[in-house]
Order: sequence, then structure tokens, then C-alpha cells
Amino acid sequence: MTTRLHFLPCLLCLVVLSAVGDSLQAGGPRVLPEGQLPKDIRLQPLKDLDGYFPFNVPASSAEWEQRTQRVRRQMLVSLGLWPMPTRTPLHAVIHGRIEREDYSVEKVYFESVPGFFVTGNLYRPKSKTGKVPGVLCPHGHWNNGRFLDQGEDTVKKEIAQGAEKFEDGGRSPLQARCLQLARMGCVVFHYDMIGYADSIQIPMEIAHGFKKQRPEMNTTENWGLFSPQAEAHLQSVMALQTWNSIRALDFLRDLPDVDGERIGCTGASGGGTQTFILSAIDPRVKVAFPAVMVSTAMQGGCTCENACLLRVETGNVEFAGLFAPKPLAMTSADDWTKEMATKGFPELQHLYKMLGAPDRVSLTRGERFGHNYNYVSRAAMYSWFNKHLQLGQQEPIVEAAYQRLTKDEMSVWDAQHPAPNAADPDFERGLLRRLHEDKQQQLAADRSSPEKFRQSHGSGIAAIIGRTLADVGAVEWEMLHKDDRGSWIEMSGLLRNTAHQEECPVVFCHPKQWNGVTVLWLTGEGKAGLFTADGTLAAPVRKLVDAGATVLGADLFQQGEFRPNGEPLTNTGRVRNTREAAAYTFGYNHTVFAQRVHDVLSAIQFVKNHERPSKRLQLAGLSGAGPIVAAARAVCGETIDGTVIETGGFRFGQVLDIHDPNFLPGGAIYGDVPGLLALGAPGRLWVAGEETAGLSIVQQQYAKAPKNLTSITAAQAAQTASEVLGRMSE
Repeated sequence: MTTRLHFLPCLLCLVVLSAVGDSLQAGGPRVLPEGQLPKDIRLQPLKDLDGYFPFNVPASSAEWEQRTQRVRRQMLVSLGLWPMPTRTPLHAVIHGRIEREDYSVEKVYFESVPGFFVTGNLYRPKSKTGKVPGVLCPHGHWNNGRFLDQGEDTVKKEIAQGAEKFEDGGRSPLQARCLQLARMGCVVFHYDMIGYADSIQIPMEIAHGFKKQRPEMNTTENWGLFSPQAEAHLQSVMALQTWNSIRALDFLRDLPDVDGERIGCTGASGGGTQTFILSAIDPRVKVAFPAVMVSTAMQGGCTCENACLLRVETGNVEFAGLFAPKPLAMTSADDWTKEMATKGFPELQHLYKMLGAPDRVSLTRGERFGHNYNYVSRAAMYSWFNKHLQLGQQEPIVEAAYQRLTKDEMSVWDAQHPAPNAADPDFERGLLRRLHEDKQQQLAADRSSPEKFRQSHGSGIAAIIGRTLADVGAVEWEMLHKDDRGSWIEMSGLLRNTAHQEECPVVFCHPKQWNGVTVLWLTGEGKAGLFTADGTLAAPVRKLVDAGATVLGADLFQQGEFRPNGEPLTNTGRVRNTREAAAYTFGYNHTVFAQRVHDVLSAIQFVKNHERPSKRLQLAGLSGAGPIVAAARAVCGETIDGTVIETGGFRFGQVLDIHDPNFLPGGAIYGDVPGLLALGAPGRLWVAGEETAGLSIVQQQYAKAPKNLTSITAAQAAQTASEVLGRMSE
């Protein structure tokens, strides 16, 4: 039976959620039959990098523009680039020039962050004068990276298959593409991924082969990569690698012989990932050719291709689409890209056509070959760059034989240019600390302006939570039980978010003489927290109902009736990947913490849009519920009138387990819990559990409305909530 709740008031949301664990008490009504779980899509198996990632093209260019802003912001936040790190001097060193007949090769290293080196080779044409196009070449996961030599036997097989044209090109297809582009008139920078070739400061076994959490790195100070603290600050190998690519672009464009308005980027496999990521977030790239990587299937298997939050509700095809309408070409192979011609590329064609540039997107099919950047793929790239970088070369462009460089000829380190210390854990810790301090300095400056604060902190938090009130969509109520309790009516049923296929068991305690206030009262116990063990209303809840307020309790995700055995959730789910990097799970799925915030938003949306809207809308979080309530309030805009929150001093940056129910990637960046509280300014706030130092960010944002901020003790929190939130006015 589905019943409309005709007398539901405005949702004065009193949310009492546990941020430190949930427990289910015997008191209170059950909505579903014993053993039956809610029909919630979030109870299905988690999505992983081998899932299906379709690209749904919006109906209009205006809708696409809105979508691009959201996805690009999500990418930047995920990669630790919101705001961008400070661009410190590169201190570039170019040395060891090697002369060839029609091009030259030089050795390069520079600092993307003080003390952190990007290494590579610079290829320059000899036949051109003046400014020429520049091309970035990230290399991907080929053996030894920039030093790749596939050997004679492999090359002979590839030549026989038609994959390669001559031996030297097949021995090192990475060198082949760089020098051929130089012969065509481009300055080419071929740089190392972290842990490959001359990039030795963070070892390959950490950057690309990380498997197990390192207890010595999981500390609240001086943490290392992949730790809960690094994830809480969105510091990852992919973030570092992306920043290296941005600084490589800085280096290339600043060269005196490079035309900064004609910049291309191309790489295959992991280099293809770097290509479409950089091209999506940095407008200086004008032509892109990510080979054998863009698809609706596998999204990138390496830790350097995954970051928490990155692909939640999006994927690589959409990332590639962010480059539109600039020229984008791709290749497919007999790998995860083999269905690209029918899944992914037609959508990109539709997007480019909608944007008026149907001839600026291309797919060269190569399903007869394995995973590659072979001669066939390179030839397609040469033609694409020739056209869109305006190189003026005669078509078809044919690679000529060349003299391969040896490892010693390519390596940037020598007696005159000594290599930095390799694989130093203290360097790793220091690098993350430097980046963290730089970001906090930038964010502190933003706090002086409410507009800048909301742009940097508010937009960052919205991306981390993954949903704002505007994103909630339609929410329906299905009443399953109704009981007359004398002066009030108890109704229980399901609050169903039809847009996101989510539902929560809820209970309404509605006074027969309603005063226009609704209180959403949630505890770590779920809706059972409204009641005592014998089934009677808990005293604070009864006080609210007696005062004329409707009280709503709910089992948020993985609380109460979500738990098949009634036990509290202590560890969140993980994907099948055995490597203990959080990004493999939380790069594709919302955290439990964020999902609980989503449920609070659904409840707010339901009451806010009900046919009998409430006259006041408020939130509170007690007994450990502060972080969830604060997060919901932070992304609600001006919807909430007043809030009572007890934080208990909880901080995301102190969570020591990536599968803790309160683990939140990025949660510590934008002021942690105090930052969430501050985003509700100037709305009325009573806050408990914070020392004076913890309130500094909050007080700064309440400077123009100090009377709206009240600090109370933890002992006062429940009483304050019961007394002030149930009335029509304070």
C-alpha cells in the first residue's frame, strides 16, 4: 500500500548520527519483515575498474557545458589539484646534446615540486626556424619506460604481422614516435612516469606495484602514499604524475622555439591515460591522441591510473569527451578497447557533431593487433598531428629508419649531473608534507573572502560528497504501518529516492497538533534511536513531539534494517582487487560516509518539496553524528535554518583504516570537520565538542553574524537540540 503523507511538515532536520560506529537496539518499530533488506541499489556488488562505463551524451550543448564543469571539478579535486599547487621555479637543466642528421636529442630534468625531479629527453628538429609546435609524450607501462628495447625476436614477429615497418622502430616505438615528430617539425618532450627510467625518488614497486598497506606510513603526521591520511588529503601517485605532466607542459611551452598555441599530447596505455587526463583539465593542450586506452571497459589497472573519487559516476570516455570540440583521435586494439567502435566512439561522434565539429574526432581501429603503439597506430597519429598542428607535411607520412639511442645516451644522470637519492621513504613523506602545507596556505588565504571560501572549500566538499541537494532528484514516501499513540501518530515505511534507486526505512512521530516544524532525528542506531528499549519514545524525542514538532527517524545506509544480522558496520566493503589501495574501491564507488550523507539529503529533499512544506528546516547531529550532519548541511546551501552539532572532536585526518565506515577521501583537505561547519555560515549553529582552536575557521566565516554561532558543551548538546529546534523560533 502506498500512502501520501498529507500532513508532513517542513523538515526541521534533527540528525543524530554516530560517526564512530552504529548499534541496533531492540526498541522501535520495524518497517520490513524480519530478514528482508531494503531494495537499494547500493547493496549490489561494488563497481571496479573492469566494470562498464558508458558515456551518456547530454541532450544539448548547454547541458554538456554544465556537465563538463562538474566532471572537470571532480577530476581536479580527486587529483589534489583544487586548488592547483603553487608553481615553483622549475630550475630546468638541459644538457648532453646528441646530434643526428635532421634532429637533435637532449637530456632534461627539472623540479615539479622543489626537490622532486621530472626527467626525460627533448627532441628538436633541425630543419625548422622560428617557433614550432610542441608535443608531450608520456610513455605508459612499457618495460623500462623511456629506455624500452623490445628485442630482435619481438620486432621480427611484429614486422611479419604488419605491426612494425623496420627494426629500430619496433625495438623502441617510444623513440620512433618522438624523433619522427621532430623530423616533422615539432619539439618533443618524452618524460618518465614516476618510478621508471631516471625517475628514481619514488620506486616502481610503490608507484606502480603497491600491494599492502604500510603501517609505518599510516600516521596522522608525516604519512606516506596510499595511507588513510594521504587519501584523506587526496594525495596519490596519479595526482603526482598528473602534476608532473602539467609541469612538463609548463617546461615545453616556455622553450623559446615552441609555439605555445600549438601543443599536442600523445601516449599509449598508461601514457594514453595521462594524455586524456591532462587534455581534459589543462586547456593549453590543443590536439590529443590517447592510444589504446579510451574505452567503456577496463579503466586503467595500475595504481598510477587510479585515484579516490575520480571515476565515481563517470569514466574514461567522458574524460576524453571533455576535450571536445578540440581535435581528439584514438586507436583500438585486441584489448579492453576492442569494442570502442560500437561502445564509446559513437557517443563521442554524437558529442562532436552536437558541438559543430564532427570531423575533429577519430578512431583508428586495430583489433588485429594486441595492446600497442605500433607503426600503424603511430602513422595515424602523425597524420592527425600533421593536420591539426598545421605541420604541412606531405601525406602519407612514412617513418624512416633511425639510429636508436642507448640507455646511457638517454639517461639524464651522470658525473656532472648526479642522481638524487633513490627510494627514500623520508623523501616520500617530505614531498607529501610539502604539498599539504602548500595547499593549506592557499586555502587559508581563501578563507578571508566568503566568496573565495565557498568556491574553494564548498566546491571541493561538493565533489567529495558527490551530491548536493540539487542532485537528489525525486523522493517518494511509502507508508507501510500506522499507529495512533494518543497525542501523536506513529507512521513507518520507506523513503525512496527514485532518481538514484535508494531507499531507507523511516518512522514519523507526528503530533496531532502540529506546529509546522519537522525534526529528522537519527542516531547511530538508526530509527531505533527514537525509542527506548521498551519501545517508548526517548525523552528528548518525546519533548519535541509534545512541543508540536514532527520527528522523523531513519536507518541510513548500512544502519538498522540494512544490516542482515543487526550488528553495526565496522568495515566497509571492497572490490575484488587484492591490492590494498583505496582507489580501487573508492575511485569507483561512494564511501559509506558519503552515502549516509546522501540519505540525509534525500530526507531533506522530501520534506522540502512536500505538498505541505514545513515552516522551518533545521539539522542537528549528536552523540558522534556531527560529521555526517555537518557534511549534509555544508552542501544544502541556505536550505537549513538552524543546526545543533556535537562533533566530539572527530577528524577525518585521524582515521587510520581505509575501510573504516567514517573514512572519507579528501575529508581532511578543506578544514576537516570545522570546514564543514563553516560552510553553513551564516545559518544558526550550536556546536559542541570543539575546543577554541577547532572553531577558528568557523568563527572566521561567522564574523558578520557572530550571534548565529553558539558554542556549548557536549553535556548541553541534546538538551539544546530538544529545546531550540522544535520551536518555531529561538
